[in-house]
Formats: sequence, C-alpha cells, structure tokens
Amino acid sequence: MGNIRRVPALNMSEYGRAYSYLVCVSNSVRPGAMGKTALFAAVIFLSAASAAGRRAAANPFEGSAASAPDGQGPIDKLVFARLGRLGIKPANVCSDAVFLRRVYLDVIGTLPTAREARDFLQDASPDKRRALIDRLLARPEFADYWAMKWSDLLRVKAEFPINLWPNAAEIYHRWIRAGIKENKPYDRFARELLTASGSNFAVPEANFYRAVQSKDPNAIAKAVALTFMGCRMEKWPKDRQDAMASMFAQVGYKATGEWKEEIVFFDPAKAAKAGPAGPAARQAMLPDGTKVQLAPDRDGREVFADWLISPKNQWFARNIVNRAWCWLVGRGIIHEPDDIRPDNPPRNPELLVLLERELVAARWDIKAVFRLILNSRTYQLSTIPASDNPQAEAEFACYGLRRLEAEVLIDALCQITGTTEKYTSAIPEPFTFIPEKQRSIALADGSITSSFLEMYGRPARDTGLESERNNRPTPSQRLHLLNSSHIQRKIEQGWKIQALLRSKAAPREMVATIYLTVLSRFPTAEELKIVGDYSTTNSAKGRDAVVDLVWALINSTEFLYRH
Repeated sequence: MGNIRRVPALNMSEYGRAYSYLVCVSNSVRPGAMGKTALFAAVIFLSAASAAGRRAAANPFEGSAASAPDGQGPIDKLVFARLGRLGIKPANVCSDAVFLRRVYLDVIGTLPTAREARDFLQDASPDKRRALIDRLLARPEFADYWAMKWSDLLRVKAEFPINLWPNAAEIYHRWIRAGIKENKPYDRFARELLTASGSNFAVPEANFYRAVQSKDPNAIAKAVALTFMGCRMEKWPKDRQDAMASMFAQVGYKATGEWKEEIVFFDPAKAAKAGPAGPAARQAMLPDGTKVQLAPDRDGREVFADWLISPKNQWFARNIVNRAWCWLVGRGIIHEPDDIRPDNPPRNPELLVLLERELVAARWDIKAVFRLILNSRTYQLSTIPASDNPQAEAEFACYGLRRLEAEVLIDALCQITGTTEKYTSAIPEPFTFIPEKQRSIALADGSITSSFLEMYGRPARDTGLESERNNRPTPSQRLHLLNSSHIQRKIEQGWKIQALLRSKAAPREMVATIYLTVLSRFPTAEELKIVGDYSTTNSAKGRDAVVDLVWALINSTEFLYRH
C-alpha cells in the first residue's frame, strides 16, 4: 500500500523487523488487532515484493517524460552532461502525485489537502507543475517554513545556552519571517544582521550577536563564517582565524536594567592604543587575504559586510546557493553544506557557478534560485535510481530520499486528523503562550518544544550547524507511530476522521479520499483490492476499517519520507 521502492533506511530485513514490532505490540491495542497487523503486513510486503520488478509494470511513483521539463534547462544540461561522462543513467521523471507531495513539502513544509491533490492530479494542463511552483512560492506558509529553517541557523532560542529570552526570540523570529515574506534581497538581509546595533529587545537583528554563546571575537567570527560563508572556521590556520576575529573585536555589549536585555554596539574604546595620541588605525585582514586599514572610528563589521556581500565575493553566493540546493534536492553540491573548504570540492563545479551567477543576476533574490531549481528536470526526477552506480544519488541522478522533519511530520499528522499539539516551555506565560492551533513549523522559540519534537530530532539550535537536526529513524520513533496512545487518539478522535466516517461516501470513494489525504495520490487497483479484502474478511468494519487504514498509511515509509 504505497511504500517507496528504494528505502535505504528500511530494507528487506527491516521490513521483517517492522512486522515483528507490530506483531509484538498489536495485542496491546485492542481485541482483533491482529487483523490490523495483517493490513500493515500487506502494506509493507506488497511494496517490498514490488521492488525487484518495479520496471516490469507501471507504478505510482514514476511519470511520463511529457509531464516534466524537457531536460534542456541550464541546470539539467550541466547535471546530465556530467552523468553522461560518468556513465550514470538518470532516474525517470517522478509522477504528478510524487511531484505534488514533494514540492508542497519542500517549499512550504505542508502536505496538500485532499482537494488540492485531487484538483492537481485531474488537471490536464501541460504547464501545471510550473504554475503550482509559482503558487506555493507565494503562499504564507512559505514564510513560516523558511523562517523555521533560518531560525535553526541563526539559533533563535530563548533559553540555555543561547539565552535570548522569549520576547527577544519572538521579535527576532518575526524579523526573519517578515524578511522572507517580503522577499528581502539576501545581501541586504545579511548586511542588516552583521552590522546591527541596539537593544536586543528593540532591534531584532541585534540578536544575531546575542545568540552567539560567547562574546569573544573568535566565537563571533566562527558564527559569521558558518552562517554566511558555509565554513567551519576552526579548520582554518590560526593566523587566518585571528584575522577574521579582528573584524569583530570592537563589538560591545552593555546591560540595561531590564532582565536579559543587552545593547549591542560598536565600541571604539576596544581599539588598540598607540601612545599619547590615543587609538590609531590598525591593520586587519579579510578571509581572502586582502589587508585593510581600520580607522579607530570605523566599525570592522561594516568593512567585513561590504566585502562579504560584494558580487565578486565567491564565498557569499556559493554558500547560500549550495544550501538552497541541499534543502531542495537533499544533498549539497558541496556536502556537508556548511563545510566548504579546499579539500571538500563541489561534485559539479559548473553547476555551483551557474547558481551563483543566477543569484547575483537576480539581485540576490533567493526565490528566483528556488524557482530555477524547482522547475528543473533534475529536481523532478524519481527517487528510484536507474543506475546501480553507488554515486548516482551524490551526482543528482535521482531525488534524495529524506525523512520528514519533526515539525513537518507532526503538522502533517495534525492536518490529516484535525487535531492539535501541546507545546511546553520552562518559562511561564505570557511569553510562551502557544495558541491551540499553532503549527510546529511556525514556532518562534527553539526552547518551546514537545516530547514528539524531541523524539523525532528537532535541532536544539545551539550551534547553527545543519547536522544539529537528526533525521535518522529510531525504533522508539517507529513504536510511537505504531502503538502510542498519542497517535491512536489523533486517529480515533480527530474531527477530520470523524467527518469522513459521517459522510455518505461510497467505500471506494472514502478509500480514495484517505489516500489523497495521507499520501497525496489515488490508490492503485492492487491497493484497492487489499483494502477491500481486509474489510470483507476481517472483523473490522466501517469505522474500524477507516481508522486501521489511516493508521497503516501513516506508518508507511511513503508517508514518513520525502520522495
């Protein structure tokens, strides 16, 4: 019932283990649960059996070439030319259903509704994929989702070890989200952060300096290099680290009478003394080796920012387009995306240069780069590789399979069932009050969390590293979805499931609605047969059959992964 065919994290031996988990826990659910076990077993083993012969018959994950770009775009020419030189065949184009779900999750971190899925799949327009991309880039959820991603990098967190305090975290997050919503040019976004001064309670971007765990210039420089250059400065030679830190040596902090409030400012008094005449110009060096003279009254942060955002500066554009590619395709052209260094070269240097040039030509409009990537055939390839070459995924010959982020997953479960989540914080209200219908992707403060988010690897926002988010599946995560009262209550009591049960829809239509709601596609004939057989040969009827089907689908790999 719709698992994806190539799942590195859930191979055949793990299908058996998943089945064993289910057999062990089903008896504790309720009498008759073994029929439910049989339904889930049919789901996973049908897909596993299909893996060997996936090319022999049509499947719901691959589409026709006519449904996607022709492969002649600038990105595709560079990717496919390299694949040709390496002898790697690219995957087939993904189906409309896969594209629909993929682009919703990648662009707005949200599943399409059943109505949205049905309308798109029944749309015969040849340009419907391009039109959908444009609509999603304009949706308000785009700002919510990408503010979440940037808040991870910028360490938007009220409590230890960042200690912004909730009101500062809130205004910082609002500033980030507003910049994304208005599509603020990326060079301006970065410069405002780097040169910010003022109270961290009144000037949101000043929290960039408050969110660094140490006020030491070296620590500040490391945060700047990681965020805006994609470099781990600790791997640089000592003299180069010191030169970078010197640009931030005059960042001052002044406490106020307000708890946790600090004023960030340029402090010329920190300049080196030069005899009775007082501070003198000092020599500093930029990361590319350029030497500059800093006058006593010149803020080194401004000098650095002017150098950084110059179109001639390769580091700045390279970092963000490499991150954008990683966020959308699943792997950086330079990987890891925040570990750019000479001995970690890009997989496809020409592709990286192309994206850099496109960003500069678009006047630092990141949405323009997103649009270019999303409309490429490369992005729209299936996850099912057409080559046995182990480098196929690293060379972008297929789309990278990834588990849903913790926030996206719980929001999807709430959307499917019509339920809400409860979030907690160590800080009392009113600073941490969370409305009942608050979505996880829109949470401002990294200190506000839930047991589900913790279990599924939401980042702590302590370091700004991409690797802080842990998307590796664990047995406890699988068991939580399979047998926790938390998930069971959502499925059995959620108003959307109850509304479906009260509807007068025919069984076949009800099954189609469930598939569109959970997996964003129509069921195959084989899947309809499995569900029909389950309903007629087991004690589960009506309500129980619907609940069991939703439960089986949300435990499928197809639901849990971007594909």
